Amino acid sequence: PDPVPSHPALNCAIKGNISRSGEKVYHLPGSRDYARTVIKERAGERMFCSEDEARAAGWRAPRG
Repeated sequence: PDPVPSHPALNCAIKGNISRSGEKVYHLPGSRDYARTVIKERAGERMFCSEDEARAAGWRAPRG
């Protein structure tokens, strides 16, 4: 069996960001705002391992 990583989020690259207006938006690596998006866990933001996981948690893809 594959070893279990000590911190699963290390392999999760989708950024779950909460906008000033409270919208939960996820950003994929390589997308327009990905590089400048900083995750603030204290504000409820988090990393996701898949788009399905992000959507199931209530986040949406960015518009446009």
